[in-house]
Amino acid sequence: MTSIPVTDVPRTAEEWRGYLVEYGGVFVRTANEYVRPRLTAEQIETHWLGAEPADEETLTATEQRLGTRLPPSLRTFLSVTDGWQGVGGWIDEIGPCAGIDWLRNTDRGAHLIEIYTEVDEEVGEPGELSALFGRALVIAEGEDLWLLDPAATGPDGEWAAHEFAPKYGEATDHPGFAELLDASRDLMITLAGDED
Repeated sequence: MTSIPVTDVPRTAEEWRGYLVEYGGVFVRTANEYVRPRLTAEQIETHWLGAEPADEETLTATEQRLGTRLPPSLRTFLSVTDGWQGVGGWIDEIGPCAGIDWLRNTDRGAHLIEIYTEVDEEVGEPGELSALFGRALVIAEGEDLWLLDPAATGPDGEWAAHEFAPKYGEATDHPGFAELLDASRDLMITLAGDED
């Protein structure tokens, strides 16, 4: 797994609101000919690709369903927007509270765990990815997956974040959800050959 350095990322709800409008602006500006037709006139004008905020009741119900408190950056993000369309890279969207689940509970996750457990058995030792898949929370999907790892919690309560690319069998590590989202913003700019 490859690690990405920490950057200056949003932490408060107010910072998230501003950051997401800026992020949406990058997404709109760099959208290709396949993505742009799916954007509404309002999204293009406002740069808002989010939903209504998740209220405290919804956040608490999600945490009860999952059996754990969400990491601070994801929880604050969801309190600003319950999901987000238009993510850079190979992610379709960040799921709303109702769509966030343990990877092991999803069909895709069960399949990945099965494949990587078989690889581990062939090698004769447990692998990092099969262990991660068994404990990770999946928060975003597309061609790739965004996973949060409750076993790697920092002093600030943030869970380590991973972008897993099934096509290559590789995961890129980030200190937390906010840093992962910020890396996707940078990737959009790089892939578009755009200057921020």
